[in-house]
Amino acid sequence: MNLEIILGIIQIILIATTPLVFAGIGELVTEKTGVLNLGVEGMMLIGAVTAFVTLVITGSYFLAFLVSILSGALMSGLFAYLVLILMSNQVATGLALTIFGIGLSSMIGKQYIGTPITGFNPYFFVIISFVIVFLVHYFFYKTKLGLVFRAVGESHHSSHALGYSVIKIRLLGIIFGGCMCGLAGSYMSICYAPMWQENMIAGRGWIALALVVFATWKPRRILVGAYIFGGVSILQMNLQAWGVNFPGQFFNMAPYLVTMIVLVIISSNRLRIKLSAPASLTIPFFKGR
Repeated sequence: MNLEIILGIIQIILIATTPLVFAGIGELVTEKTGVLNLGVEGMMLIGAVTAFVTLVITGSYFLAFLVSILSGALMSGLFAYLVLILMSNQVATGLALTIFGIGLSSMIGKQYIGTPITGFNPYFFVIISFVIVFLVHYFFYKTKLGLVFRAVGESHHSSHALGYSVIKIRLLGIIFGGCMCGLAGSYMSICYAPMWQENMIAGRGWIALALVVFATWKPRRILVGAYIFGGVSILQMNLQAWGVNFPGQFFNMAPYLVTMIVLVIISSNRLRIKLSAPASLTIPFFKGR
């Protein structure tokens, strides 16, 4: 295997992994404030379809990406209202958000299936994904506001007693996560595979959720987990090209199988997970308590 082929594989991995980085870092910020949002897949789908439709109608890449971010913020805002104000169950609400996103994206994009567009250069977003990860790391561990975010995730009652608004902090975390998921979706439909197809996220939202656990809630480790998944995805395509005789279904499930194996290995150390996970994760906050 010569250098040119190796560089080509690296480029493909970078392009394929970027949406996972966006969605994963967004969910990590949400969970650091003590909220679990399982609606990542649905928000990515809404981001993908709104960006695609906006690009077809306006021809503006800027508006397409902006609308996708706003749609992610809107979806996550709905989730925030339900779990922070109405105190609905976070797990059930997140699952409902994904189901809602799947149905709504199919309805919005039905007439746009097969519509041709000119894709956007993905390398700009590859760079942006690295920048965002390191900015999030800096925010959490080098700034006072980042310390407040982490404190809310660890002990919301103590944070409230110190005068910090738990609801506002969690709202900001949820909205940021939604914006990143919307951006990840728009990347899928405009950069990675310039088209609209129903359910085109193909489970990446669930992988992004798993990456947060893989990273043990540390921002920079999101890159490691995302590129493991991306590398396995590209490897399985190359194995097919090299004539390895396995059923096609095996290659399709290989990246998800590897992710599950890695998660099982990590989760076997329960003490590590307990020490790494925000202590208030999924626990609702009641001001009166």
